[in-house]
Amino acid sequence: MPSHYITLVGQHALLLPLEHDHLEDLSKAASDGLLWELFFTTVPSPNTIASWFEKAMEQQTKDLARVFTVIDKERNQIIGSTRYCNMDSANKRLEIGYTWYAQTYQRSVFNTECKLLLLTHAFEIMDCNAVEFRTDWFNQRSQKAIERLGAKRDGVLRSHMILPDGRVRDTVVYSILKHEWPGVKANLQFKLSRDPSSSTHLSKS
Repeated sequence: MPSHYITLVGQHALLLPLEHDHLEDLSKAASDGLLWELFFTTVPSPNTIASWFEKAMEQQTKDLARVFTVIDKERNQIIGSTRYCNMDSANKRLEIGYTWYAQTYQRSVFNTECKLLLLTHAFEIMDCNAVEFRTDWFNQRSQKAIERLGAKRDGVLRSHMILPDGRVRDTVVYSILKHEWPGVKANLQFKLSRDPSSSTHLSKS
């Protein structure tokens, strides 16, 4: 595995570099809630996961992305995917995006911990000046989740992307800056310590 691939380890979540062997279980995770049917997401379906993988690996090869498979450590179960993307090392910026979780794991401790792991590595190891989040104008749940992290809304990119179905997407952009990171980190750690899904998840058989 290339030396620039990284693994991030939390109490509940394990983020491993994407591998071809993960695809079957990723497809099962996406089927929990039929996530690809949400028109404002880019979650792969059983019919598109092969092309999704090829595009993800191409971005990684070009050093434009780091793609992770998210695993529930307790169950050793693949539950979703996330990545660093739009990586701009010259300007010390990147985006955290293409994030999705099986419906069973949404609104749980996992998203908070994954974001804490990714942001900590971005700001404290990669020395980023800014970390960006982008989402579809119609994805209200995603916008609220990003705001709960402590990111601030930068604005809306109008007619930003032409999607595979022909729809022209407006993209909402958020960011966290380097000087804001200590406060955001403390907020995420507090949320993890108070998240009821943390203790209830650990008690499940």
